Amino acid sequence: MTLIRLTTAAALGAMITATPALARPMTPEDVAVLQSVGQVAVGLNGEVAYSLGGAPDILGGEDNGAYVGQLMVATAPGEAKAYLPYGMSAGNIAFSPDGKWLGFTHKGDDDSETGVYAVPLDGGSYRKIAAVEGTNVRDFVWGPDGNTVYMLVGAGEDTQRDKESKKGFTSIVYEEEARAPRLFRATLDDAELDAEPAQIALPGFVNDFDVSNDGRFMIVGTQPTPQVDDTYVKQRINIVDLATGGVTVVETPGKIGDVEISPDGKTLSLIAGVDMNDPAATTLHLVDVATGDYRALNAGAAEAAVDVEFLGNGDMAAVIHKGVSSALRIYGPTGTMKREVAAEGLALSAVEAQGSTIVVRASSPTHPSELFSLTRSSFTRWTNSNDWLGEIDFGAQRAYTYTARDGQQVEGVLVEPVGGAPAGGAPLILDVHGGPEAHESNGWVTNYGGPGQVAAGKGYAVFLPNYRGSTGYGTAFSKQHQGNYTDPEFTDLVDAKRALVADGIADGDRTGITGGSYGGYASAWGATHDSAEYAASVMFVGISNQISKFGTTDIPYEMYNVHSRAWPWDDWQKMLEVSPIYHVDKARTPILIMHGEEDTRVSPSQSYELYRSIKVRQPDTPVRLVLFPGEGHGNRLAAAKYDYNLRMMRWFDTYLMTGDRDAPLPASRVELPESIFE
Repeated sequence: MTLIRLTTAAALGAMITATPALARPMTPEDVAVLQSVGQVAVGLNGEVAYSLGGAPDILGGEDNGAYVGQLMVATAPGEAKAYLPYGMSAGNIAFSPDGKWLGFTHKGDDDSETGVYAVPLDGGSYRKIAAVEGTNVRDFVWGPDGNTVYMLVGAGEDTQRDKESKKGFTSIVYEEEARAPRLFRATLDDAELDAEPAQIALPGFVNDFDVSNDGRFMIVGTQPTPQVDDTYVKQRINIVDLATGGVTVVETPGKIGDVEISPDGKTLSLIAGVDMNDPAATTLHLVDVATGDYRALNAGAAEAAVDVEFLGNGDMAAVIHKGVSSALRIYGPTGTMKREVAAEGLALSAVEAQGSTIVVRASSPTHPSELFSLTRSSFTRWTNSNDWLGEIDFGAQRAYTYTARDGQQVEGVLVEPVGGAPAGGAPLILDVHGGPEAHESNGWVTNYGGPGQVAAGKGYAVFLPNYRGSTGYGTAFSKQHQGNYTDPEFTDLVDAKRALVADGIADGDRTGITGGSYGGYASAWGATHDSAEYAASVMFVGISNQISKFGTTDIPYEMYNVHSRAWPWDDWQKMLEVSPIYHVDKARTPILIMHGEEDTRVSPSQSYELYRSIKVRQPDTPVRLVLFPGEGHGNRLAAAKYDYNLRMMRWFDTYLMTGDRDAPLPASRVELPESIFE
């Protein structure tokens, strides 16, 4: 095939800012076509490869699907070219060690499985350079010589299972039939396919790996089973000597995040939890490769390490979140902090580097994730992926801090209505994040499940609280909710509402709540136990019964270690009393319940339970249950995302904007534009 090099003038050739002729509010249709920068890699000469994508444009006639991306290479601000045809997927992008090739994983039209491809940077066609017959390549890294690639692949064909299935024997033994992925090394010859990639023995189920610059060792993240619970509580980093096969285990006790190898191969950077009960991997550690010993650099600090990258001189660049703000911190090779660059007006999410070139991925209150480079003390924007956002009239967005009932300071992100709050306050939506081991940053907050600027354009205020249990404020803050579901977590939400009402921003009689997963739990609690506080609720993939959740979730140990700190049978009544179904006698809040039918994290049965309890016990309370076939713990497909956004906003418009809890249910089907069917 011939390399297609497209100059995307509309998205990248224009200047970064635009002055709208006539501002307009943001709409669900805008959310459906948002583009953002994803994976990033930096080349030897400072060029930056990145994926640019989003959901397929179903409003413009594209077929329904999940992510559609384009492989781009930028050489300077506003200067980028597409290196592959539009719609050609490219995962795990990485420059070859000599900087001449850009590698990626891809499944071509004529391929039976995903392989490793490469495209020359100086022009020419892309080609497949490595594959393992009968299975997909999940990830790959270049060997330091540039003539080797290491590939993490699936378990391969199960011929016996295939034979059984053809005869109708399709039963599945739950949690017992997983087969481990495999690692292969392929030697390249003039970028032609290696005939027989060689398999490398690995310890356990592998989910991540990398190779040192000298090819002496490999780091491998493993866990005893592929279950998500083991990813959370039993994943460990292994240092594998490629000459002897010897393994050194880094015996960290908690969750594992980003891990990187220093240029000299003597040290690892590792973001991990400080103990088994640490809700999230947010502490930066240095690991001695020779011994596996580790030490923390920022333990106890009121912050979260998010991503780390080594520089050519052995320094480390780390993305650090401090509440809703973020910064890029430079550490020396021994872990001494050298300097810190505040990301004023930006929310950093990732860092990549090559030599002394440092780039970050960052969003802002007025644009999703874009590419920026770092100079000594500032960030320069390189990409403008949604130039049409210059037409949007945005609501003012800022950090907002209030005092909870016990004196704890709690922070969040406030989006004010376009034009500001009217006298008496605006209708308010609390948009509650999941986890709760996560946090909101003061960057882009609008998505298919987050009302953000769409709601602001309609006259709502939106508050995204970093309630107790959130990360970004230190481990102690993130542990404050443990062993006591709903309090202080959900009392923090009520206190946020009261503070915003007192400040004249919100209308206390027109306050709603929404969120997914743990935010869905909060939304269910708000519609039942705290029904007097909320005029409308939209619950997504949320929890309604903490007892039955234990038996239907794929993370029971994680639930025990970092949330409940007790098993249901330790105190059945206590676990029942922190379940929204127990408080349905108070449920007067109109609630829209939505769930993916294939969710294994929070079973759809949680939504069935709440729906049926309200429907039977409170027949006059508006309630609706919407299921998304084929979706799991969050919607992947463009149509399901758009459908969700439309339903959420319509529910709030019906019950929250008006303040009328007795309004009739909106139509069961959403009204779709004709362009979808053309």
